[in-house]
Amino acid sequence: MPKTVILPMLADGEFHSGQALAEALGVSRTAVWKQLNRLEELGLELESVRGLGYRIPSGLELLDEAGIRDGLSETARGLLGELQLHDTLDSTNAEALRRIDAGAARGLVCSAEQQTAGRGRRGRAWVSPFARNIYLSLTWEFTQGAAALEGLSLAVGVAASRALEQLGVPDVRLKWPNDLLARGGKLGGILLEMAGDVAGACQVVVGVGLNVRMPDAAAGAIDQAWSDLASLCGGQPPGRNALLAALLNELLPLLAGFEKTGFAAWRDAWMQRDAYADTPVVISSGAERQMAGVARGVDERGALQLETTVGIQSLFGGELSLRPQQ
Repeated sequence: MPKTVILPMLADGEFHSGQALAEALGVSRTAVWKQLNRLEELGLELESVRGLGYRIPSGLELLDEAGIRDGLSETARGLLGELQLHDTLDSTNAEALRRIDAGAARGLVCSAEQQTAGRGRRGRAWVSPFARNIYLSLTWEFTQGAAALEGLSLAVGVAASRALEQLGVPDVRLKWPNDLLARGGKLGGILLEMAGDVAGACQVVVGVGLNVRMPDAAAGAIDQAWSDLASLCGGQPPGRNALLAALLNELLPLLAGFEKTGFAAWRDAWMQRDAYADTPVVISSGAERQMAGVARGVDERGALQLETTVGIQSLFGGELSLRPQQ
């Protein structure tokens, strides 16, 4: 569903009377009412107060190409291919994969205000309310196949945490293999998908989702502890366009250089942010098999080093998930 014409007027979070909206848009009050109903269809909270009018509590920052480009570093500008901003998609990763099939070059960036079928690892749904969070996918081409991409999701976590740190977001931690945590809850996640030759030239879609200002109504669909930037930043999270630019400033150079450096160049930074360093954990597979031990960080390939009763076991992400022992 495209943005309604009334949405940019209400994005400031201030009250606007129905009459003022009608006059500004050059339409009838009935047409305004229909537009307001469409906002509710998008899942947006709309407050109505007699004598004041209508507003979207706390306002919205809609995605803006000029605002994003203004925040890009010179390096990121040189690496950026196409920048796509959508109102609503099924999934930014799915759209990026479709664009690859259609011949998109490396450096495609795809973001959306809302995902109707956002997804995380292991087929889990990703809650994606309209204009409240970040849903971002990037494509990049690699020549050495899947083996050269070991640890890439961990390096992406480091890059995302650095972008947040530069914007003043405190104490972001990383959970192997693909989560960003803050105050014990999930702040964001990473999903990598590949197209092409697993042993040769391939293209990778790097998906990043970050909770910026999660509405209470949408949060009810989340089945685990979570956090968002608004709660971390005293109700004043970084703007979504500044955040997208900061992410691209970190992620594009990472992708451009990863095939040469590998994860080894990112390992120390990941270890410094390891949320479960030296913690008893349980590793589960998609088949519900479990392994217990103490997390001892990761090696230069990004494999979790799990200390068990029979010694150190090296585990790669795949379908594995980690949680602290109860």
